[in-house]
Amino acid sequence: MSRSRAPRRRDRHGRGLRRPLLPRRAEVGDLHVALPAARTPGDRFDDLVHDARERLEARWARELEHVDWAVVDVPGLPRDPSSLAADPDVVVDETAGGAVPLGRLRPGGVDARGRSRAPVVVVYRRPLEARAGSRAELGELVHDVVVDVVARLLGVDPDVVDPQDDEG
Repeated sequence: MSRSRAPRRRDRHGRGLRRPLLPRRAEVGDLHVALPAARTPGDRFDDLVHDARERLEARWARELEHVDWAVVDVPGLPRDPSSLAADPDVVVDETAGGAVPLGRLRPGGVDARGRSRAPVVVVYRRPLEARAGSRAELGELVHDVVVDVVARLLGVDPDVVDPQDDEG
């Protein structure tokens, strides 16, 4: 006599769920919609960088047209962290003695094979998240870092890049 088995609710070792609790996407008519509860912290951080980028592109569209953007979880640290404060292309946390990078400009140029390379604005997610007390504060901090990196790219003061930054 064979018994029918009830569907498993745990993995084969008896720990945890076998599938995600919430689907990442849902179909609404002909649209595929991302579900907000299924968004990862990284996805939400990417949205903050995207918002900061759009705000600056409204004013600097031509200058930022060929710029690449990247979000990296954690920066790679050099052997001598004190050298970060001296690097003009790195935005560092001044309260930590300049040892923690928050963002970086990778200047454009020509690679070893002679191909042109676009400049890249890099924002480091984990150091920024560690310094923010709330989502609103994180959004402001991300915006400040993006403005600072873009100012380095354009060779101007951050107040010129985003004069609204002072108004809050």
